[in-house]
Amino acid sequence: MASKGREGEHPSVTLFRQYLRIRTVQPEPDYGAAVAFLEERARQLGLGCQKVEVAPGRVVTVLTWPGTNPKLSSLLLNSHTDVVPVFKEHWSHDPFEAFKDADGLANPTDAFTVFYSERSPWWVRVTSTGKPGHGSRFIEDTAAEKLNKVVSSILAFREKERQRLQSNPHLKLGAVTSVNLTQLEGGVAYNVVPATMSAGFDFRVAPDVDLKAFEQQLRSWCQAAGQGVTFEFAQKWMEPRITSTDDADPWWAAFSGVCKDMNLTLEPEIFPAATDSRYLRAVGVPALGFSPMNRTPVLLHDHDERLQEAVFLRGIDIYARLLPALASVPALPSDG
Repeated sequence: MASKGREGEHPSVTLFRQYLRIRTVQPEPDYGAAVAFLEERARQLGLGCQKVEVAPGRVVTVLTWPGTNPKLSSLLLNSHTDVVPVFKEHWSHDPFEAFKDADGLANPTDAFTVFYSERSPWWVRVTSTGKPGHGSRFIEDTAAEKLNKVVSSILAFREKERQRLQSNPHLKLGAVTSVNLTQLEGGVAYNVVPATMSAGFDFRVAPDVDLKAFEQQLRSWCQAAGQGVTFEFAQKWMEPRITSTDDADPWWAAFSGVCKDMNLTLEPEIFPAATDSRYLRAVGVPALGFSPMNRTPVLLHDHDERLQEAVFLRGIDIYARLLPALASVPALPSDG
């Protein structure tokens, strides 16, 4: 595969590279260009196109492909168009050039990961208040001392979960609760002991955790640190749900059946981060996270993120088999 020209290139690859060149990078993504791209695809395919502005400049684009039996449930293929900030200096090529070459490392496994649930994001800010004073004195009951106790408790919990993951080869990241200290704030000068300090944490809580009990654990850590230590949530997801992977479930049977027919090995997992799927599951809609990219290094949000052309085209073939099967699942009693 050469990077020169498009002669002999598969049209799906050409289209994909056109899409990759749209700079939908945060914090100022070019949503307009992405929407225009999708509108043009809808026009070419004769599909209905609806645009919903959910916030100023934030448009959800819905392409509709009617089936032959409108009484059956609809399928939703959901994806975001924006990308996280990139650091061009760490990339081998411009990340929005859609550069193509013949090289590419591959993961040795042939399995395909499918996500049936995900962890609950909790963004927690712990605030500690204490006695202020001059930096030259041994001041008792400072905000820093008490905040340090909470940080130590939370990081000890983090280490316990990390050890649990590493000691059990059958566990994947999504099955344990992770936490990272991501923010520290406080102080006005080197020689002034601050009256207030705070720390921000990113918890990703496993779906089998008792969330009320876990919140009480947070409260206990703060109370044990001393008076004047509180916590608040910047984000708190309380509705973890699991999409069935039982062979008796008609949706999973259709999905896994196609994969079996195509000799694809599936590895069901809990997604370690958070996606829009959690909102669908919360209202009772089964949702699976599936990107048919095996034999590919996991470079999510990393430098030189890439995909082999053969894997990309194989993924299209897989979806071409999956969609008719899922669209043909008979009406269920729950459909009314």
